[in-house]
Amino acid sequence: MAGAMAQDATPLHAAAARGDVAELRRLLATGAAIDARDAQGRTALLVATHANQVAAARLLIEAGADVNAKDAIQDSPYLYAGARGHLEILRLALAHGADLRSTNRYGGTALIPACERGHVDTVRTLIEAGVDVNHVNRLGWTGLLEAIILSDGGPRHRQIVRLLVDAGADVNLPDRDGVTPLAHARQLGQAEMARLLQAAGAR
Repeated sequence: MAGAMAQDATPLHAAAARGDVAELRRLLATGAAIDARDAQGRTALLVATHANQVAAARLLIEAGADVNAKDAIQDSPYLYAGARGHLEILRLALAHGADLRSTNRYGGTALIPACERGHVDTVRTLIEAGVDVNHVNRLGWTGLLEAIILSDGGPRHRQIVRLLVDAGADVNLPDRDGVTPLAHARQLGQAEMARLLQAAGAR
């Protein structure tokens, strides 16, 4: 765990939350511990990421903040930015050592919740960065399965499925009960999704 575990939010955390770049610079210049933790185990960078404070996150990352530092519930700035579609912070994290194999409390990579939540540009960015499109989380689901099971099968999720297929996702990789993506799409009445999967070789 990088940095000391703070009992409560430090001034650095507070400045990060409100996006006060000038105060962040001042605090860092006077020796503030960049990866100090608050009571939830969050670094200032994770706090900035929660609030999507891009300028604050950029300053902290460029000053050496750990983009992979996890809090008490296993979120890191990289994982949280991916899950929430905070694209600018995600790109900064990827450019500064994001661990593409790191996983959240559900055993999923950043790609899986991005697929579920319909963050098309985030999914594209993570695929281009090299995240494993066939990673299976603790629920037994891949990003492809989550884009079907936890969606309405609408345009954004179909676009995500196309991105996954083009990146080599296994369209026949079933969940832990043996149910395939195509079977899920049919059960959920997602006719267009089912056609898309069949065109990609799904059975």
